[in-house]
Amino acid sequence: MLSRTADNLFWLSRYVERAESLARILETTQRLASLPKAYGGATNEWESALATAGCLNGFLAKNEEADHDSVVAYLAFDRDNPSSILNCFETARHNARSVRTALTMEMWETINGAWIELRRTADRKLVGEELSRFLGWVKEVGLRFDGSASRTMLRNDIYDFSRLGMLLERADNTARILDVKYHLLLPEQGEVGGGLDYYQWQAILRAVSAVTSYHWVYRQSLKPWLVADLLILNDQMPRSIASCYGELVRHLDFLARAYGRQGPAQRLARASRSRLENAEIKEVFQNGLHEFITSFITDNNKLGSAINEQYLS
Repeated sequence: MLSRTADNLFWLSRYVERAESLARILETTQRLASLPKAYGGATNEWESALATAGCLNGFLAKNEEADHDSVVAYLAFDRDNPSSILNCFETARHNARSVRTALTMEMWETINGAWIELRRTADRKLVGEELSRFLGWVKEVGLRFDGSASRTMLRNDIYDFSRLGMLLERADNTARILDVKYHLLLPEQGEVGGGLDYYQWQAILRAVSAVTSYHWVYRQSLKPWLVADLLILNDQMPRSIASCYGELVRHLDFLARAYGRQGPAQRLARASRSRLENAEIKEVFQNGLHEFITSFITDNNKLGSAINEQYLS
């Protein structure tokens, strides 16, 4: 396969996953911001949403204050934000057109249809139920694209490169959601285990569609270390970091066999996977959840660079 084709497939899936993640972040922030004042934190939930998305500096360069309208506009439709939902879908469609013959009809129709629909929405101000419907639609597009890939693509290198982009982006997003909750949302005077803490951790689980999964696995009330355990170390949870890296190793091994050699990408993925397999959540909290996640995000970026140099350049 040409490296250009592999690159387009990789970033197509990555941008679709990023758009869905932004919708989940906005949905969670909307839920947190609507809590009664008795449960409200001292920090700005909308600013936390920007930090989760990695867009805070870009936003502050253009806006004075982070509130509902400005953050929704910036994360959903702002042309100056390269990671806005609008730009994610536009870039994904551009990549899809470049590799149209490598995609199944269902995948192309999902991306093309989403882009056409989004152009009709981009100029509207979304509030209340209208915003909720829009975010639900963005998540549905992500699910349809992911489902179409899983159910209609041949299991070859085309599929592997597509999955690599999605899995890297998903692992990064799960880590960032956890990190922002732990360090930005809970105010200094907030008590761990209090009402505010409970509602925020529940919102985090909802952001990754894991409320039911949590109760199935742990069968007890929400506890921060158990939420972290589910989203970092539990292989059964599809959006957990461990699950993403198990799949990353698998697809990189498929590519190594297909092309007859291994490289830095395979070694880095296996090293990260091994650290996750040997980690215990008690030790993660003792050594610092923030430090663990910061180290992981750095390693995840290194893996993305290694994949780019090995296959996409």
